[in-house]
Amino acid sequence: MGPLGQHLSWSHGYFSFPRLEGEIAPRMMFNGKEHLVWSLNNYLGLANDPEVRKADAEGAAEFGMAYPMGARMMSGNSKYHEALEQDLAAFVKKDDAFLLNYGYQGMLSIIDTLVDRNDVIVYDAESHACIIDGVRLHMGKRFVYKHNDIESCDKQLERATKLIEQTGGGILLITEGVFGMSGAQGKLKEIVALKNKYDFRLLIDDAHGFGTMGQTGAGTHEAQDCIEGVDIYFGTFAKSMAGIGAFVASTEEIVNYLRYNMRSQTFAKALPMPMVVGLKKRFELLKSKPELRNNLWTIATALQAGLRERGFDTGVTNTMVTPVFLQGDLNEATALTMDLRKNYGIFCSIVVYPVIPKGLIQLRLIPTASHSLADVELTLSAFTEVGEKLKAGTYKELKMAFA
Repeated sequence: MGPLGQHLSWSHGYFSFPRLEGEIAPRMMFNGKEHLVWSLNNYLGLANDPEVRKADAEGAAEFGMAYPMGARMMSGNSKYHEALEQDLAAFVKKDDAFLLNYGYQGMLSIIDTLVDRNDVIVYDAESHACIIDGVRLHMGKRFVYKHNDIESCDKQLERATKLIEQTGGGILLITEGVFGMSGAQGKLKEIVALKNKYDFRLLIDDAHGFGTMGQTGAGTHEAQDCIEGVDIYFGTFAKSMAGIGAFVASTEEIVNYLRYNMRSQTFAKALPMPMVVGLKKRFELLKSKPELRNNLWTIATALQAGLRERGFDTGVTNTMVTPVFLQGDLNEATALTMDLRKNYGIFCSIVVYPVIPKGLIQLRLIPTASHSLADVELTLSAFTEVGEKLKAGTYKELKMAFA
């Protein structure tokens, strides 16, 4: 690789993705150069799968992009939507499910619908932004517990229990199956065990766990053997299913309540038919091809083991999400990232202050089933070199020119 220049320029860049028949390699064109990409939430490699693309095209050809013209409660329902809901419910081992047009606003609306001013929300401090925004809408009390800290969770449940004794409400505990930044699993089984002590319902956001975690890919609640203890299960299609939309699964009573009371679904258009048809094919492949999930874990295991062997800090991840923590300031973080892109052809996400503490750099790599072990070796070699440059102070001396 060529040496890093004294000045690096930054632009918004130009992305283009390959459209070759059968091509699923995680590569893209950025500023006119092909890059190996580690920042696509395409866990099972379905985004450009030939069968998926065929289903998408056939769905668009049959129904167009407009249908259904309306919200689910009005003119936007179809047998395709209902069939997918039934299949999803059975897969995550719940009685019923409800398709949602978007994941982010879906979670906001679920929280808004499930609780009123007499209820109390208890939630993990490092919950996804959609959960935080949903909690902000809550007109009642809310208590946050330290991230994945069961003792702290216990204390907040105790506070919440004392409060609902006065209000007559209930407690909704919200956490994630897989935390997308750190890669840590939520301590679902330990939280479920607290039901022996407190009365609450558990809602989990398993956006990263659906399709990737558990023996069948049903989710993190399957992986931790606590399916029954999770009252409301939320999964999105933007990760394993490489699509748009989400679903919520629970008892028939809760799902029906959500179906007719979620404002984001009652007053918005239903998930378009081409997407529903395409999701059906994606879901079939997710279930029928366990080798996709096996490939994902082969790559994730090799990547994480290789990073640790080379002295990199991958934090507490116990999932496929792979963070790499480095010491450095914002200027060094930007220079290092641009070095990876410009001179090594590697594109990955970067996280800096205020998301993480000052003085830390976090690179986040997302392994997929379509990566290869050769991709892993290429990346490990590049990370070794940029890690040495960072320690040597190379990036401190660079001036960044933004264009």
